[in-house]
Amino acid sequence: MNPQAPKIACLPNGPYYLLNDLTPRVIPNIQKSQGESCTTVTGVALCRCGGSNNKPFCDGTHGKNGFTDQKLTDGQLDKRDNYIGKQVTIHDNRGICAHAGFCTDNLSSVFKLGEEPWIDADGATVEAIIDTVKKCPSGALSYSIDTVEHRDQDRTPMVTVTKNGPYAITGGMELIDQPRAEGASTEHYTLCRCGGSKNKPFCDGTHWHIGFNDEKN
Repeated sequence: MNPQAPKIACLPNGPYYLLNDLTPRVIPNIQKSQGESCTTVTGVALCRCGGSNNKPFCDGTHGKNGFTDQKLTDGQLDKRDNYIGKQVTIHDNRGICAHAGFCTDNLSSVFKLGEEPWIDADGATVEAIIDTVKKCPSGALSYSIDTVEHRDQDRTPMVTVTKNGPYAITGGMELIDQPRAEGASTEHYTLCRCGGSKNKPFCDGTHWHIGFNDEKN
């Protein structure tokens, strides 16, 4: 983990707080009772209740619409399944899938929606499988070749506000005080911003079902 990378905190029943600059800095025009300057780190509050009129930024709507950050999933899906092929093994944890559809849409010969087993690790070339797995935003998918797992990428820290979907985090931003699923990546993951996920703070695809819409993004 890069100690200089931005961090993300989940405020209780409130927004995400993106801490962009962890070096305390003097804040102009405010002082303590003895004249000492006030300092703080630099950050921004991001909406995760789905209701802000200033998305992606928080405008306090979470205090009016009854938003709760309670995790409702029972955790039964939090396990990694391994699909072993002749040249590559694909790892999958359904418990953290954001249902972005990059795998089933781009490589249906391997990722077979509605079938069991739903992954055929011999259904395409290794190169095509690697290219598709790298597109997985949630970290649910990874792959191994010759028993060496490949999961993370070397990317600049970034929060991407996806179209009518979650925040896609890349570049190893630390998510403060949040437990991770089995085999989950810390380099990339998806955070719910529709307010409806049962696996908060992580996206579980609920935005698709409730018709979450962000016309300004």
